[in-house]
Amino acid sequence: MKTDIDYDDLRRSSSMIRNAMRTPDGTILQSRHRHDYVTHTDANGKFYMLDGGLSYVRRSANGDEEMMAVTLAEPHEEIREACDWGTYGINGDQPLSYITLCDMTTDHIEAVLKNVSSINPAIKTAMQNELEYRNDNAE
Repeated sequence: MKTDIDYDDLRRSSSMIRNAMRTPDGTILQSRHRHDYVTHTDANGKFYMLDGGLSYVRRSANGDEEMMAVTLAEPHEEIREACDWGTYGINGDQPLSYITLCDMTTDHIEAVLKNVSSINPAIKTAMQNELEYRNDNAE
């Protein structure tokens, strides 16, 4: 994961696929969508917050957190582990859960690309790249 992040570049980036941070006690905060304001009071007593989803980065700055933001500029091997997709199961009747791109089936990725017209462009690119990755690495 990147530790030296240019936040101005990240704020302007339309290629962010994960907006997350790890607090000193190991808690991972992830902001999944615009105005998804998430907070945590750490074991050290400090307050941590993250906001903006894939649209912008707004965060607390205690200096002891680890930023875990990922963009399409990262190697695909990192992207496929960081990018996740919310699903309600194949029939849409399950509780919401998140599955990483590397754990999605090829059929699932193809169904998302075919049927979800409102998909974030960066997530769409990551999914298309995953299909190419699988094709190139098929045994």
